[in-house]
Amino acid sequence: MRPRTAGADDEIAPFQPEREEVRRAFDRAAGRYDASAVLQTTVRAELLERLALVRLEPAAVLDIGAGTGQAALELKRRYPRSRVIAADLAEGMLREAGRRQRLLRRFDRVVADAAALPLREASVDLVFSNLMLQWCADPDAVFRECRRVLRPGGLLTFTTFGPDTLVELRRAWAAADPGRPHVIPFLDMHDLGDALIRAGLAEPVMDVERFTLTYGELRGLMRDLKAIGAHNASLGRAKGLTGKHTFASMLAAYERYRRPGDGRLPATYEVVFGQAWRGVGPVHSPVRDDSEVRVPVASLGRRSRGKS
Repeated sequence: MRPRTAGADDEIAPFQPEREEVRRAFDRAAGRYDASAVLQTTVRAELLERLALVRLEPAAVLDIGAGTGQAALELKRRYPRSRVIAADLAEGMLREAGRRQRLLRRFDRVVADAAALPLREASVDLVFSNLMLQWCADPDAVFRECRRVLRPGGLLTFTTFGPDTLVELRRAWAAADPGRPHVIPFLDMHDLGDALIRAGLAEPVMDVERFTLTYGELRGLMRDLKAIGAHNASLGRAKGLTGKHTFASMLAAYERYRRPGDGRLPATYEVVFGQAWRGVGPVHSPVRDDSEVRVPVASLGRRSRGKS
């Protein structure tokens, strides 16, 4: 599902899970998160690697959706003189992050909603966020907060899931239980680029990569989603309980994706990589006569990568 195109004065309508639902899911998953977060680890490494292409010496770095603190540790290693702040909605995640701190790589931890950050305006030089935005109800509000806390010339770099994420699971549920959504929709990079512009962030650069995890049985995917806290957030949006017959029908529908070569079931993830800067001048929204926002993206492309 691709949300409607937003006009100059529009914002992306909230369509994601409730804040408390997300918080509880990730609180419960904190202790076992790292063991199952294979994709998150891979994407985080690439997002960190891309920072090497940016000339930046930040005095303060904010990691939004910091989870168990793995990125915060690496950001502290990369910028040893910086103050690194790990922010997450789930206290359980931040407790795990505290256990992973090292003597020479200590970072601050703060429980925070990404749409209402408890930081002063223009107080950080880099905002980093890995696979967090898709669980937020209002991406526009998150981007506005990122711009607010960034100093002029500061950078936002992030990843999030795109609309082809879990496409096999979405289609299998649609075949088994038509008309009842079981997998939430994700925004595509054009909508995200529009939101960055509306927030007053400058020079957005967006691209997409695809990753594929494979499983012997679909229940393995379900276990992984539950283990990383994404089960309640991405599944079960239909009201009421799903019957055994419907669930069995979904499993049967998913079987048509089983790969003939290795006999495994694929789970596709579309990952959007984005970055934008806080400019040094006033905010100007580029509005066309037809009230459509065009994203001045310097680099726009698609690449694919398989993971199994």
